[in-house]
Amino acid sequence: MRHVRAVCWLAPLVFGLAAAGAAAQEEAEDAGRSVRPEIDWSLEAKMHFRDSDEERFPLRILALPPEIQDQELATVDPGSHIEPSTVTLHLDATWGESLAAGLKLDFIDLYDRNPTSTDKEWDVDEAWLRLGREAEPALVPEDPGGYLKVGKFPKFERQDDRHLESYGVVSTAFNRFEDVGVEVGVDLGRYAYVKASVTQGNPLFMRDPNALAGDNGLRDQILGLRTPELGSGFVIPYDAEGEDLDTDGDAQLGAGVGLRFGRPGGEDGMEILVFGRRRDLAETVEFDGTLYGGDLDLLRGPANLFPFPITGNEKEEVGANVWLYLRGFTLFAQYVDQDLAGLGRTGAEAELAWRFELPVGAAIGGRQLFPSIQPAVRWSRLDPDFLPPAGGPTPSFAWEWEKIDWGLRLAIVRGIDLTAEFSDHTITLVSGAQRSEDELLITLRWRT
Repeated sequence: MRHVRAVCWLAPLVFGLAAAGAAAQEEAEDAGRSVRPEIDWSLEAKMHFRDSDEERFPLRILALPPEIQDQELATVDPGSHIEPSTVTLHLDATWGESLAAGLKLDFIDLYDRNPTSTDKEWDVDEAWLRLGREAEPALVPEDPGGYLKVGKFPKFERQDDRHLESYGVVSTAFNRFEDVGVEVGVDLGRYAYVKASVTQGNPLFMRDPNALAGDNGLRDQILGLRTPELGSGFVIPYDAEGEDLDTDGDAQLGAGVGLRFGRPGGEDGMEILVFGRRRDLAETVEFDGTLYGGDLDLLRGPANLFPFPITGNEKEEVGANVWLYLRGFTLFAQYVDQDLAGLGRTGAEAELAWRFELPVGAAIGGRQLFPSIQPAVRWSRLDPDFLPPAGGPTPSFAWEWEKIDWGLRLAIVRGIDLTAEFSDHTITLVSGAQRSEDELLITLRWRT
C-alpha cells in the first residue's frame, strides 16, 4: 500500500514535468531553436563491514504484568557483519537553464528501515520539479535568480555534501530525511537570499543514532513473548521518513535568510544561514509494523501510560548553519534549538574534511588508481533539558549524547571509493552514569 501511495503522488509530478518540458520546448521552437531534455542517470551501490559494540541497559516497566516487567534497551544487531545497505538509482533531467527535475530511488534501504527492520525495502527518496535556478551552498552565483521547487526534496538547511557514511546525532535528529511540499528561494542580489517552504512535515518517531535504526514497538516484544531480532537500540526522537501524505497535523512552515561570501562564479566560498521551522504535532501518526504511534502519541508513551511533561502541541526549531569551501578544505557546522510540545533540546554539530589529490602512480583501464584521499572528522552533541517519566520504555530520550566520528575516504578509481570510519559515543544518563555505543563502519561504494 505504501508503494501505491508513493506512485499516486509521484504520478502528478511526472505528468507536470512532462507538460512543463513540452511547454519549454514549444516556446523554444517558436523562438527558432530546439531545446531537448538532457538526461543524466547513474546507479550507486554500497557494501559495508560493520562492527557494533554491545551495550545493554535494563528497564523495569511497572505498567506491564510482573512476569514481563523486566525489559532492556540493547544495541541494534551487535558484533561484526558484512551487509549491503542500498542500491540507488539517480535520475536528473534539465530543460535549458531554468527547468530541472530529480528522482532518487533506494532499494534494499537497510539503514533507513524504521520503525522496525521489516519496514519497506525500496523507497522514493527524492522526486522533485524545479523552475528557476538554485545556487549550491557557499557558491556565489554570477547572476541573481530564484526558484520554485515542488515534490519530495531535502530541507534547505541539510548538509548534502557529506564526507562520511555515518550521521551525527544532530543530522539524525533534525534533517536526515526529505520532506514533501513546496519551496521557494529568491536571491537579494548575489550575496543574500531568502527561502521559504510549506511542507507536510516529517513525523516525529525514534531510532538509534548508529547505522541500524532498531526494532521498536513489536507486539511480541512488548508482551515479552520474544526478543526483537535486531534489538531496540538506544533511541532518540527524530524526524522520521513520512509513509503517507496525510499525518493529520498542520503543514510545516519553514523560512531562512542567508549570506554568501566569495567570488561570483568561483568554486570557493562561505555561507551563513539562519532558519526556522514550525508545525503542530498530530495526535498520532501510524507506522506499519509497530504498536507505537508518532508525534504526540510518541511523547505520551504507549497507551498514554508514560507521558513526558509536554505542554501544547507545537514543534519548533530555530538554528544556524555555516558552510565553508576553500580549495580541498570543507567545513559544515549547524546549531539547532528545538521545542517539542514544551520539551526543549539543543544540538550542535561540526564536520571538517580535507580532500587531497594524489599524484599519478598507476592506472587501470585508463583511470588513475588512487586519485584522491579525504580525511574527515565530525563532532556532534544533543542536549535535552527534560526528564523521562518513571518506568517508561524510552528513558534514552532524555539522555545527553556526544558523538565523534572520524574516518578516511580513499578513491580507488573514478566511481569506486572506500570509506573507513569509527563512531565514538559518550552517552550520559540522567543519573550521571555513562554508556558508550561505539561502531566501526567500512563502506565500499560504487557508482556509474
